[in-house]
Amino acid sequence: MERTRRPAPYPRLVAALAAAVLTAGGLVAAAQTARAADADIARNGGFESGLTGWSCTAGSGGVVTTPVHSGSGALKGTPAGSDNAKCSQTLTVKPDSAYTLSSWVRGGYVYLGASGTGTTDVSTWTQSASDWQKLTTSFRTGPSTTSVTVYTHGWYGTPAYYADDLTLVGPGGTPEQPPAVPTGLRAGTVTSTSVALSWAPVTGATGYTVYRGGTRALDVSGTSATVTGLSPATAYSFQVAATNATGASTLSPAVTATTSAPGGGGGGGADLPAHALVGYLHSSFANGSGYTRMADVPASWDVINLAFGEPTSVTSGDIRFSLCPVAECPNVESAAEFKAAIKAKQAAGKKVLISIGGANGQVQLSTTAARDAFVSSVSKIIDEYGLDGLDIDFEGHSLSLNTGDTDFRNPTTPVVVNLISAIKTLKAKYGADFVLTMAPETFFVQLGYQFYGSGPWGGQDPRAGSYLPVIHALRDDLTLLHVQDYNSGPIMGLDNQYHSMGGADFHIAMTDMLLTGFPVAGDTTKVFPALRPDQVAIGLPASTQAGNGHTSPAEVNKALNCLTKKTDCGSYQTHGTWPALRGLMTWSINWDRFNQWEFSKNFDAYFG
Repeated sequence: MERTRRPAPYPRLVAALAAAVLTAGGLVAAAQTARAADADIARNGGFESGLTGWSCTAGSGGVVTTPVHSGSGALKGTPAGSDNAKCSQTLTVKPDSAYTLSSWVRGGYVYLGASGTGTTDVSTWTQSASDWQKLTTSFRTGPSTTSVTVYTHGWYGTPAYYADDLTLVGPGGTPEQPPAVPTGLRAGTVTSTSVALSWAPVTGATGYTVYRGGTRALDVSGTSATVTGLSPATAYSFQVAATNATGASTLSPAVTATTSAPGGGGGGGADLPAHALVGYLHSSFANGSGYTRMADVPASWDVINLAFGEPTSVTSGDIRFSLCPVAECPNVESAAEFKAAIKAKQAAGKKVLISIGGANGQVQLSTTAARDAFVSSVSKIIDEYGLDGLDIDFEGHSLSLNTGDTDFRNPTTPVVVNLISAIKTLKAKYGADFVLTMAPETFFVQLGYQFYGSGPWGGQDPRAGSYLPVIHALRDDLTLLHVQDYNSGPIMGLDNQYHSMGGADFHIAMTDMLLTGFPVAGDTTKVFPALRPDQVAIGLPASTQAGNGHTSPAEVNKALNCLTKKTDCGSYQTHGTWPALRGLMTWSINWDRFNQWEFSKNFDAYFG
């Protein structure tokens, strides 16, 4: 461990030599005096306080408890795609001074370096370290340099690397000060159990702590947070403090907010059960699962999405819906029977929506004319069939982001801006009871943790994370988001590990991202805020025939146990417990019937 040096041999000889050197000239003595004032000025170089003081690109860094060089924590950096998992911190230094940078590392291709030195920036690396290996380099600051950035990173496409006990030894600069008090704290969306807060960014802050009634409630990296677990119709007081490696600011002036009465907040559907089962009904087409009449849908299903309303052309915005032709579906009911069955479902407390899009229904509202046609044609379908609302199931190339559209909070791409506008118009037309749900794929949501659109320099898939601005702009109107946790490639979770579909782990990690929030494309100044748990359901295929990533009932139950009870979590550690998680969605009711109702029976058994 190299924590204690062995006693030097021949102590008398050593002492004599030391005395001779000290009396030989004042220059050497002076140099030793200067070195005695040197200190390790790196912050949290042993990673005993998580990533405090460190910034890692694209969310690529995390702290692990094994392997470690010493103490209880070490940095684990995971390169992915075009990111080399660079973790860095900027430190205050003295001009024209000598510094030595060291760190213990392991893994393949690990780099250690310093930039902004004012002279020659330095780095060192190792190609392969199967066990802990020490990297060391040194530099001298320029005559006007007051800060340098030290960093470590891996290499593109290589496995994870580890770093621990990083030190920068030299004279310290002017000590960093705690950040200023946050300003502009205000309350946003209020529900019966949650309050959304936001505030202005503080220069020099690396994080923020939210206080409820003077008690620490949660820590966040961005300038917004949603405090959950509150009691209905109750007044609360909130404050926020800014933090960095040296400490925290004093608390901001308080803001008060009163939660709504039970059932308030969010989009329509306040009368949905606490735990709801959502399913898609193949109403306009047939496939191997067979046609199921609306009247034959069991009472287990709380939200029934009619699949699908599709456009007359990709860019027309003109959406049409009709029942499956008799030639394709011999047992299809008449339009009158179909409408009567919808009314019967609604009388029993069920919601029936029109779902727009699907795998074959590409919808691009690239013009305001297409936007207006969308509003008009969707309204016509809702009115004709007496529906409760709308489900957005845009897939494929329906949504993508133009180059330069890099902030999900302020989108500029027409297909995104026009879709948001169209849905807001529909919501305003039909009022507070309008039910709005969305069923994006993981590529369009959780992948945004790593990649957003074509990226700051172009070249990425412009569809990556492109649902995020839609969800964010409509979060106050959104009833349910049920991301399709199927037909998906591996996706990186908040633990900076990749998760693959088909088991509880995937659903846990993907849902934790929605309920915790995450920095978009690793940018901690652009954090996608958490959704309320009653706005989130997990999307799964009902059978192995319905889609890739089928999850057995036992694994589904493990995921629910972890998210709502924090048991059966496996190796993934969630960032909370959400007993109010709304429920499950499946593709589809037809495939569940084909599979002897396994999916819905398991839901009923779990939630009772």
